[in-house]
Amino acid sequence: MPRLTPAPYRNLVRVFLKAGFTVSRQEGSHVVMNRPGTERPIVIPKYDEVGVPIIKNCLKTAGMERDEYFRLLKS
Repeated sequence: MPRLTPAPYRNLVRVFLKAGFTVSRQEGSHVVMNRPGTERPIVIPKYDEVGVPIIKNCLKTAGMERDEYFRLLKS
């Protein structure tokens, strides 16, 4: 399995949209996404390069495995 690397926020938003999330709001420099069945929203900062710890936290909050993340990232 490939390593997680920093990614542009637009790629992360695209991945979570494919996973069934919707953009509920954009507050300042953050995109907030929700999906029915998840306890907390995912907050993605609008950075050119979102760091690996933030990506890991978003995946954990979404209940998404790394292999699903990479599959959605490539599609």
